[in-house]
Amino acid sequence: MIAKENIKKIIVNKPLKLDCGKTICDYPLAYETYGKLNEKKDNAILTFHALTGDQFVSGTNPITNKPGWWSHLVGPSKAIDTNKFFVICANVIGGCMGSFGPSNINSKTNKVYGTNFPVITINDMVNAQYNLLEFFKIEKLYSVLGGSMGGMQVLQFVANFPDKTKTAIPIACAASHSAQNIAFNELGRQSIMADSNWKEGNYSNLNLSPDKGLAVARMAAHITYLSKKGLQEKFGRNLQEKDDLNFSFDADFQIESYLRYQGSIFVDRFDANSYLYITRAMDYFDLIKQFKGNLSKAFEKTKTKFFIISFTSDWLYPTSENKEIVIALNSAGANVGFIEITSDKGHDSFLLNVPEFLKTVNNFLESNYK
Repeated sequence: MIAKENIKKIIVNKPLKLDCGKTICDYPLAYETYGKLNEKKDNAILTFHALTGDQFVSGTNPITNKPGWWSHLVGPSKAIDTNKFFVICANVIGGCMGSFGPSNINSKTNKVYGTNFPVITINDMVNAQYNLLEFFKIEKLYSVLGGSMGGMQVLQFVANFPDKTKTAIPIACAASHSAQNIAFNELGRQSIMADSNWKEGNYSNLNLSPDKGLAVARMAAHITYLSKKGLQEKFGRNLQEKDDLNFSFDADFQIESYLRYQGSIFVDRFDANSYLYITRAMDYFDLIKQFKGNLSKAFEKTKTKFFIISFTSDWLYPTSENKEIVIALNSAGANVGFIEITSDKGHDSFLLNVPEFLKTVNNFLESNYK
């Protein structure tokens, strides 16, 4: 595993009862910050990461030496200007970049938790991260935002803490996970569990790693983050450094080589059991069910100003699902704006250099900051 000695952490002493019924206490929550908290402490933005993200939003990730996952959006003089705003991001519990997760050592057994780790939910993730507000003594955030699973956390945060943020930007997400998305996640989980090195989740204690299964899970998921048009324009049926077919099962096409590469680099930075736990949390997410079939009730107590963002080519979390959130907010009498941004980059549009997206986020944050 990657060395994580220098990661910032708080140890949360307050017990947290999880949705599964178990209680955790004295657990680590890893985080990173960008910019400076002002004297009034009214310039803080809590950012929630997506499935395979982490707390390293911008700049260079000190663990992987790769750019932060939102480097296009967050930084000095960028759309979320860290000369003005104080950006906080935590690694979710269940993750593998320093927060409490299945790769941690169980003090009772002196072994890695593996699948003895409790099943967690989006609600659990959000309740754990709330401790950062108390740690920084922030009474009210200026904004919460995130895309995909990060957007789910935004919705859950406002539902749980209706008076703790002035604004909220859920991006490319839904209020509950669709059957299609559950199916894709199950495909990934099964590929991991079918790997002979998985060993019922006990691979770390045996110095093994289900790399092949995790790589296939990443490949399958990565396809869902892109769009048909984007794939066709970028790769088409182009061959990989050859003039003709090999008539074998090697990577004849560029798209095959690309997916294999994406799978191979993913296993170096992510834990297979964390992938199981986090995808499960996404599948269990159902804010509509939490509020007994009426999504608007999740937001009826809040004065938070919302701005919902979707993308035309996102078929994983299509605009129709984002609009359901808008409708619920309108029904609750909430202040809400909405935009569908034209992009051929699919679900991943929120992570990429899409100028209209960057401008939209910047305009909303700047216009509401006083």
